[in-house]
Amino acid sequence: MPRTAPQGHGPVRYGPPVPEDGLPVLPAAAAVLAAAASRAESEPAGGGPALLAAACGYWERRGLPAEPERVAAAPGAPALLVALTAALGGDVLVPRPCAAWWAPYARLLGRPVFHVATPVESGGVPDPYALLETVRRVRAEGGAPRLLVLSVADDPTATVAPPELLHETVEAAAGEGLHLVSDETWRDTLHAPHDTVLLSPAEMLPDRVTVVTDLAGALLPPGWPAAAARFPAGEAGDGLHARVLDVLTALGARVAGPVAAAASYALAEPEPVTARVAAAVRLHARVAAAAYRTVVSAGALARPPQAGRHLYVDLGPLRGALAGHGVGDAQELEDFLAGRLGMPAPGGHRFGDDLGALRVRLSTGPLLGGTDEERAECLRSPSPLELPHVQRALNLLESVFDDLSDDAQRWEHPR
Repeated sequence: MPRTAPQGHGPVRYGPPVPEDGLPVLPAAAAVLAAAASRAESEPAGGGPALLAAACGYWERRGLPAEPERVAAAPGAPALLVALTAALGGDVLVPRPCAAWWAPYARLLGRPVFHVATPVESGGVPDPYALLETVRRVRAEGGAPRLLVLSVADDPTATVAPPELLHETVEAAAGEGLHLVSDETWRDTLHAPHDTVLLSPAEMLPDRVTVVTDLAGALLPPGWPAAAARFPAGEAGDGLHARVLDVLTALGARVAGPVAAAASYALAEPEPVTARVAAAVRLHARVAAAAYRTVVSAGALARPPQAGRHLYVDLGPLRGALAGHGVGDAQELEDFLAGRLGMPAPGGHRFGDDLGALRVRLSTGPLLGGTDEERAECLRSPSPLELPHVQRALNLLESVFDDLSDDAQRWEHPR
C-alpha cells in the first residue's frame, strides 16, 4: 500500500489490532497474575510444563487430543505464525479477506503471499475451486505453495464456515500437499453456540493441520500476550514442532512468567473464567446484532455476525453518497468513518481485500462505553442495549449511516 507509507502505515508496519472486548480485566485472573508477579525466572521457549498441560486440557475438552510434546506456547499468535512460516518454507496461501496480521509476517520472511477468494456465505476459508486454481497458477509461475492459513471462526468477517465447505477445502488442500494452520482464536466466541456447528480442520485432516489459538480471543486481555499451537501427531508433526521451537528460541519469544501463570489458569477454564467468557460473548453478540441491523437498514451489506467482537461491512451500495464526501476507496472510507464515529474503522485493504472495495471492519468494544465502570455495567445489565452510554454509541452509528443512506437516495433521485 504505497499511498499510506508516508504516514507510517505501510503493509508491514501497520495493521489493526485484534478487536478487544473493552471489558475490565477479570478479577480472578488479575489475582493470579499478581500472585506470580515476583516470579523472576522466564518460561522456557515453547512454554513450561504447567502451561503446556493446561493447553492440552483445553484442546481435549474440544475433542482435539493433545500431548505436551506436541504443543508450543508463545507471546501471542503472531510469534507462532512467524515460527511456523519459517519452519515450513514455501509460499503462503490465505483467504481474501483475512486477519490483518497473517500476511505481513510472511512478507517479513520474504515469502510470497497469495490471497484466495472466499465463498459468498462465509469468510476465513477459501473456496475450494479457487484454492485449486490458485495453487495451479502459482506452480505454473514457478512458485512453491506449501502453507494454507485459514480460520473457521473468522476475523475480519465474523462468520463461521459451514462444515461442508470446510471439508471440501481441506480435501483440496490435502490433495495438493499443503500444510494447514487453523487459527482458532475466535472459536469460543460463537454468538449462538447451540445453533452453530464449528469443526476444526484438525478433526478432518489430523496429520497435516497445526491449530493456533491466541488467548486474546476469549480468555485473556490482549495486553497479556499468550498463545498456543497444537501440532499433528507423527514424525512430520514432531519435526515441525522441533523446528518451531528452534525459531522461537532464536527470537527469544518466551511467555512472561506472570502471564504464563494467568494463561494456565484461564486455559483450565475454572468457573469465573467460563462465566466471564459466556457473559462477554452474550454482550458482544447483542451489540453486534444491533450494529448489523443499523448498517443493513441504511443500505450497506454485511453478513450476519456469528462470532467475535466485530462485523465486516460493505458500503458499495452507498458509493455515490460517499463520493460526495471525497471517499472513493477503502483507505478514504477508513478515515471518513473513523472521524465521524470516533472509533477505529479499518478498511478492507488492511485485511487483504481490494483497495477499491468500500469495506470496513467495525468492532463492538468501543460501543460499550468509555470507562471501566460503564463497561462493567454492560456485563451486569440484563438489557445492555438500553443503557444510556450504549444507546448513545448506537445512535451515533445509526446517525452516520442514515445520513449516508439519505445522501444515496438524493444521489439516485435528484430533484
